[in-house]
Parts: sequence; C-alpha cells; structure tokens
Amino acid sequence: MTEGANRLPGGTSRAVLAYLARQLVGSPEAVGVELSGGEGGAPVRLRLEVAPDDVGRVIGRRGRTAQAIRALTRAAAARDGDEVFVDIAD
Repeated sequence: MTEGANRLPGGTSRAVLAYLARQLVGSPEAVGVELSGGEGGAPVRLRLEVAPDDVGRVIGRRGRTAQAIRALTRAAAARDGDEVFVDIAD
C-alpha cells in the first residue's frame, strides 16, 4: 500500500480507467465508472459506461482494446495492493 489505510480501494485504478476511456471515445462526457466491492480486502469491480456509439471503440477488434484497458487498470490497482475487475457495459 502506498498512502496508508485511509485511502479508498480502487481510487487509482478508477482514475486510470476513466482517463483511458475518455481518450478513446468520441463522447468523453458520457464516460462513467461505477465502483463496487473492495470492502475487507475483497476485489474491486469497476463498471465502465460509455455512449452507445463508443462501445465498439472501447472493445476494439476481437476485444484487444478491452484487454489492454483491463491490463493497464489491473497494473494501476496492483500498485495500490488492490485486485480489480473491469466490466464494460453494453
């Protein structure tokens, strides 16, 4: 852990996910990230919501973009000692 026990679980990974999504989509104002879990050491679940026209951009061909987003978000969470799962709403 980096900043101590007072930090919120999933904080860094949530910010990274939102940043990545806003850079990829055509409507960055429609990007939303919902956080659930993370209490008592449980994994954090992040749900990414984008405009309907941008879902394909976030998923990418054969899901490669989505895999990359998940890998980067997991890496950000690992720095904080968290485990994170990313769901993309369609």
